[in-house]
Amino acid sequence: MKFSLSWLKDHLDTDADVATIAARLNAIGLEVEGIDNPAERLEGFTVARVLTAAPHPQADKLQILTVDRGDGVPLQVVCGAPNARAGLVGVLGSPGAVVPANGMELKKAAIRGIESNGMMCSVRELELGDEHDGIIELSADAPVGLPFAAFAGLDDPVLDVAVTPNRPDAMGVYGIARDLAAAGLGTLRPVETEPVAGSFPCPVEIRTDDPEGCPAFFGRVIRNVRNGPSPAWMQARLKSAGQRPISALVDITNYVMLAYGRPSHAYDLAQLKGGVFARRATDGEGVTALNGKAYVLDSSMTVIADDAGVHDIAGIMGGEHSGCSDATTDVLLEVAYFDPERISRTGQALALASDARSRFERGVDPDFLDPGINLITRLITEVCGGEVSEVLRAGAPPAASHVVGYDPALCGRLGGIDVPHEEQKRILDALGFTVVATAAENGERWLVTAPGWRRDIDGAPDIVEEVVRIHGLEHVPSTALLRAPGVARPTATPAQARERRVRRAAAARGLVEAITWSFLPEGEAAAFGGGVWSLANPLSEDLKVMRPSLLPGLLAATRRNQARGMDSVRLFEIGRRYLVADDGTSAERETLALILAGDRNPRGWASGKAVPFDAFDAKAETLALLAEAGAPVESLQVSGEAGEQFHPGQSATLRLGPKTVLARFGLLHPATLRAFDVAGPVVAAEIFLDAIPARKGVAGFARTSYAPPALQPVARDFAFLVPATLPAADLLRTVRGAEKANIVSARVFDDFRGAGVPDGFKSLAIEVILQPGETSYTEADLKAIADRIVSAAAKAGASLRA
Repeated sequence: MKFSLSWLKDHLDTDADVATIAARLNAIGLEVEGIDNPAERLEGFTVARVLTAAPHPQADKLQILTVDRGDGVPLQVVCGAPNARAGLVGVLGSPGAVVPANGMELKKAAIRGIESNGMMCSVRELELGDEHDGIIELSADAPVGLPFAAFAGLDDPVLDVAVTPNRPDAMGVYGIARDLAAAGLGTLRPVETEPVAGSFPCPVEIRTDDPEGCPAFFGRVIRNVRNGPSPAWMQARLKSAGQRPISALVDITNYVMLAYGRPSHAYDLAQLKGGVFARRATDGEGVTALNGKAYVLDSSMTVIADDAGVHDIAGIMGGEHSGCSDATTDVLLEVAYFDPERISRTGQALALASDARSRFERGVDPDFLDPGINLITRLITEVCGGEVSEVLRAGAPPAASHVVGYDPALCGRLGGIDVPHEEQKRILDALGFTVVATAAENGERWLVTAPGWRRDIDGAPDIVEEVVRIHGLEHVPSTALLRAPGVARPTATPAQARERRVRRAAAARGLVEAITWSFLPEGEAAAFGGGVWSLANPLSEDLKVMRPSLLPGLLAATRRNQARGMDSVRLFEIGRRYLVADDGTSAERETLALILAGDRNPRGWASGKAVPFDAFDAKAETLALLAEAGAPVESLQVSGEAGEQFHPGQSATLRLGPKTVLARFGLLHPATLRAFDVAGPVVAAEIFLDAIPARKGVAGFARTSYAPPALQPVARDFAFLVPATLPAADLLRTVRGAEKANIVSARVFDDFRGAGVPDGFKSLAIEVILQPGETSYTEADLKAIADRIVSAAAKAGASLRA
C-alpha cells in the first residue's frame, strides 16, 4: 500500500514528519517497507533563468549560457539543447548534483575549452518523462532560485506499507490514518459522505441473481458527464500509489478505492444492453478484461452482465467493451459487496490479480456501500459535471456488526501489561469500536462491537491485541519464564536430538545446509513422482504443489550455483516431504537429502584432471550420516530399486530387512538432470530419518568411559571366489555374522576379475580385524576362527581362492 505524506495528512491532522510517522506505523504493526522521497533525488536542481546565450566558438551545436540561479552570481553553462535561449526559465543542475537518469555527478568541467558549471536539464534526465528534445521550459514567472522539487510539488515523500491479510481496513489511506490517530499521532478528520440526491429515477434495471456471490449491488446513472484528464492533485496521488492516471472517471474510482478501501466500477452506459445484474457465469463463457486478455469463465464465478453478455469479472476486473473512454457521456456507477471467498477462488482460478481483488478478498466494509457511492458521485459531478439519478439498491450487504464479550482485566493476563480501563476504552473508541460496560460478579465486563471494516475481530484475544499494539508493544515488560529448581531436564524429543546430531555431522563432513521451499512447480514435482498435496490458494503457480522429495529444491539450488560458476556443489537439507500414508491419509516424512555435483577434487599436479563425484561418494556420505543418526549400519542390506530418478546400475537402496528402506543413493539419471537443467554428473541421496528404528534403552547425558582393549587386534586377509552377481555387502555381512564375538570390522580391499578368475566370477579380498578379549589368540584359535569364516562364506556361495 503506497501513499504520499500529503495524502495521509488530508485525513490526519498532524504535524509529524515522515520519519516519525514511519516509526509509529512500525510500532503499531503496519510495517513500512520503504520511504521514497523524490526531493532527495532532485537535490541540487533549482529553478534558473537564462540571461544570455551565445554560440560556442569550437562547436556549432553548443551554446554558452549565462544562468541566474537566484543568488546574484551568474553561472556559465555550456548547453547543446536546441531550445536554449535568453529569457528561458528552466532547471539548473549545479556542481555536486547527481543526475537521476544516469547517476552522473555534475562537476565543473571544460567543454571544448569553455568552462561549464553544471547543466540545464531535460525531462528525461530528471526521470519526469520521456521527452529529450530540449531542456525543460517553465513558466516565465517561476520563482528563480527555488528548489525544483518544491516548485514542481515533488517534495512529498511516499510511504510503502506492507498490509497483512487480516487488515482490510489498512488497504485505504483513511484506515491507516485512523490507526495513527488512535496511537496519538494526530486527529482523524471525518469523512464527508452526505447523500447526493438524484433528480430522476435510475433508468437501468439493477438486480443480483447470485445473492451468495453478490449479496448487495447498488447503482446509479450519471448523465452528460465530460470525461477528460483528472485534476492534477488527483493524478499526483495516484502516481504516488503506483497508479497510472487514465481519465477522470477511471481515476476517481481508483482514488476512492485507494483512499477508503472501497472498490467500484463505472460503465459506459452506451455500451450496455438492457438491465445490469450480478449472476453466475456459465461454463465456457468468455470476457475480455481491461488488461486486454481474454478469460474463460465457469459456473463457480460471479460476473456482472447485461442482456447481451458479461461485462465484468465481479470484484476483480471490468470488461474492455464497456469501459469508460473520452467519448463517454453517460455512466452507470456500480458499488457492490462481493463474497471474499468467491473472489479469492475466482482470482486463483483465472490467475488474475488486481487492486480490487486484493481488497474484496480481504473483506471490504459492508456498511460503506451508501457512503461510497455518495463519495464517488460527488467527485464525478465536481470534476466531470453531469446529472445524477436516484440510487437503485439490489439486495443487502451482510450484517457488519459483531459483538464480543470482553473483560478489560484480560489485557494484563493475556497481553502482559495492565492498561488502564479508561485508556483501553479510548483506544477502542478511536479504532471505531463501540464499548458498552455492564456489571459482572467478578468485576467490570464490556460488550465490544467491532466495526464493519474489522472482519478479523473474532473474540476477546483480538481485542487485547488491538489494545496492546496501539498502547505500545515497547511498554510490555520482558518477564522471564518460571524455572523449576535443580537441573533442567532435556526438552528436545529423540527425533529433534537426532536431527541436530545429523545436521552437525553433515556440516562437519563439508556439506552446506540449504533451506528450500516446501512448495514446488507441478513440473518439478512430476519429475519425482508428482505431488499428492496441492495448495488451494498458492502464492503463485510456481509454488503450487507440496514437495514429494527434497531433491527438487536442492537441484534447483545446484542449477543456480552452477550458473554462477561453482565447480563443486555440496548441499544438504533436513525437512519434510509430503506423501500419502498406507491408510490413505496425508503424511509428512522427516528426511535428509544431499547432492554432490561437479568436482570432488580439483585438477592437481599428479593427474592434471579433476575428479568428479561418483555413486560411492554418495554411499559414503549416506552411511556416515546413518551411523550418526543411530541406524544399525552393520546390519543394512544394499539392493537396487532406488527409483527412476536415479541411474540404474549406479544407484541402490539401504534396507533394514526386505521392506524397511532407510535411504537411497546414487548417480542421478540424465533425464532427471535435463528436467532441472543441471549439468552432470550429479550424485544424490535421501535418508528417511523417520524410518530409522529408535535406540533401545534410555540415553544418558554422559558418554561411556573410554576403555581401549588391553590386547592388540589381529588382521587376517581372505580372498573369496564368488559369482559376479553377488553383492560384496552380502559377503561382508555373512563374514561378520560368522564371528560376532571376535570380528570388530571387515572391509573389501580388492575386487579382481581377470586372469585366473573363471568367467562369471570375481575375486573379493576381505580384511578382517579380530580383537582378542582377556587372553591373546593362539594359532589354534585363529585357525578355528578362519575355518568358521570360510564355512559361513561357503554357504553364501563363496569359496576360498587358491
